[in-house]
Amino acid sequence: MERIPLLDLGVQHGPLADDLCAAAVRVLTSGRFILGPEVREFERELAELLGVPEVVGLSSGTDALLALLTAIGVGPGDEVVTTPYSFFATVEAIVRLGAKPVFADVEPDTMNLAPAAALRRVGPRTKAILVVHLFGRAARTAPLRAVCLESGIPLLEDAAQAIAATGVGLGRGAAFSFFPSKNLGGFGDGGAVATKDADLAASLRLLRNHGASEKMSHLRIGGNFRLDELQAALLRVKLPHLSGWTAERRRVASRYRDLLTGLPITLPPAEDGCVWNQFVIRVPSERRGLLRRHLEDRGIATAIYYATPLHLQPALAFLGHGPGDFPHAEKAALESLALPIFPGLEDGALARVASALTDFFR
Repeated sequence: MERIPLLDLGVQHGPLADDLCAAAVRVLTSGRFILGPEVREFERELAELLGVPEVVGLSSGTDALLALLTAIGVGPGDEVVTTPYSFFATVEAIVRLGAKPVFADVEPDTMNLAPAAALRRVGPRTKAILVVHLFGRAARTAPLRAVCLESGIPLLEDAAQAIAATGVGLGRGAAFSFFPSKNLGGFGDGGAVATKDADLAASLRLLRNHGASEKMSHLRIGGNFRLDELQAALLRVKLPHLSGWTAERRRVASRYRDLLTGLPITLPPAEDGCVWNQFVIRVPSERRGLLRRHLEDRGIATAIYYATPLHLQPALAFLGHGPGDFPHAEKAALESLALPIFPGLEDGALARVASALTDFFR
């Protein structure tokens, strides 16, 4: 029986092989490998797709967050309100700058940051609110934007999993990742920040190149956060296909909803603007491990995002949190299970997944 993987990049890359090779050769023969025309054109093309005036290419999604937080002045003694249910990079970037992550619980249905909970955590040391658009679904930011505008607190977005999702890019800046598994994935690491703020974009361009305004003239402490020419060239090949791949992900998600309705699981909410980086169901915690083994025995891959919420990670024990502090995030960590989803996942494979799930709960 052919295995159904969580993600199959070969389906995407196979038809693009000639164009990808041509792009790589173009960079190799140009002799330009750092901050050249490929990066500039990729930034321009992505800005056009996202409908923003500025995109700054960066070396990874993590570095995009780090540069974004640095650019707005986050540092020691500051607090950043954010979610306890995300990939570790979200909070890692805050801690690396000497600031304190202040967690607020998530919504039970979307698993995104709950706006009301976030607003209760805003205090005199709050330097920013950082939302995460989890699994391709935009977080509800309207209540946060109003307060941020009134108070002057920047609203930042970790959009690593939600490129081109409806409702993303409404804050001060949105950080994206081009890790290979993302909807627009590169061939290594890469990232970007999209913004409507020209001054913020200028700061990011300075920071990504060791804070240098020109060679050997360093105005700020920055880092080596540059997106390289080869990644930019390869991403330019894939970028025109993003809308079609997003439509495919939406088709797969819709089909899952049709096939899995009625099972004793919780399906992710239907939403037209979601780009479905992951399709995450909720399973009773005492049965999740058994279900994973059942699906694995039938050649179906799954994943858990995320098994341990951020406030219970050993590296963040210094924050003093314990079990029960953020119950919705903790419940999500115990119940969430990601099913295969990628462009080109055929109806036959989806039917196999649905059949295996139905058999388990029968």
